[in-house]
Amino acid sequence: MEKNANTIEELKKIIQEYDNIVFFGGAGVSTESGIPDFRSVDGLYHQQYDYPPETILSHTFYLRNPEEFFRFYRNKMLFPDAKPNAAHRELARLEARGKLRAVITQNIDGLHQAAGSKTVLELHGSVLRNYCRKCGQFYDVQYVLNAPDVPKCEKCGGQVKPDVVLYEEGLNQETINAAVRFIHDAQVLIIGGTSLAVYPAAGLIDYFRGEKLVVINKTPTHRDAHADLLIQAPIGEVFSQL
Repeated sequence: MEKNANTIEELKKIIQEYDNIVFFGGAGVSTESGIPDFRSVDGLYHQQYDYPPETILSHTFYLRNPEEFFRFYRNKMLFPDAKPNAAHRELARLEARGKLRAVITQNIDGLHQAAGSKTVLELHGSVLRNYCRKCGQFYDVQYVLNAPDVPKCEKCGGQVKPDVVLYEEGLNQETINAAVRFIHDAQVLIIGGTSLAVYPAAGLIDYFRGEKLVVINKTPTHRDAHADLLIQAPIGEVFSQL
């Protein structure tokens, strides 16, 4: 199904009708802000490195090869100049209007909050938060960017770790529980900018029991057949017309 005036009007109608909407999003929400996703043709998984991204972004690799981890992390995971796009901004407006209850995101870039969203559940953490593994001292993203090699704590000398969920690490249970509650209680679930290929995050949408499922994504997902409204287009492009 291609994006057209009818589908945009249908999305507007759903948003107008319901006041308990939850948004579940992935990398496609931020690609229009210049942040590459992992699985697109030009994303991280199709670039060449000494190690595949899954290996570098694993807990084991982080512990054993912190220098290489942070070299990759700074080059490929941090985009300090990225700005929110139309999707981020419209979601923040919907929350301000009392329509949207929560944004549940797999992204780690903090752009939803930058756009003004208040209730944001970050399933995979955020590059904007970094903590010393020994004493817990907080450091911002600029500290990690500007560190000469492996960032160290100024207080105790411990290693500073980004507050992002690496491969082999579990998701935060409190965040999962809150996401389950929001999704379960929602009247409308809008899934946007995600291939629904990353688990356990993608499995959270199984808790939806509401009335309208909307899927907005450039490429097919395994939930398309279940959608009440399917729009195959960039989500920023769609939301800019609301």
